[in-house]
Amino acid sequence: MAKIDDVATYLADFDGPALTMLTDLRALCRDDSVGAVEDVRWNQPAYIHSSGTILFTFSGHASHANMVFTPSTLEAFSEELANRKTGKDSLRLPYDEPLPVDLLTRMIRYRIDEHEQEGVLWK
Repeated sequence: MAKIDDVATYLADFDGPALTMLTDLRALCRDDSVGAVEDVRWNQPAYIHSSGTILFTFSGHASHANMVFTPSTLEAFSEELANRKTGKDSLRLPYDEPLPVDLLTRMIRYRIDEHEQEGVLWK
């Protein structure tokens, strides 16, 4: 895979429902993480706190997107995530389901707060 330098280039590899969801995720991440810098890390979109700490990332796959937080963020929302597919630090978002905007907004805000108030760094 070629190195991707910006999020627009990353998104250009997708179309249809995948592009729609990833574009919506990008807007959500940008809107809810005011002051964070959008960058590309590990060839995927990443949002970096002004302190230099990665807050979260997202990525697109064949049938779903992943939103990646710290394990502590996923743990804080474990009850709400009980019926969703998760990994150690990721939340799977199928393209054929609505984006859980309210949940993701709260998770983004939690992640920012845990970094700013408790000093929780990226993995």
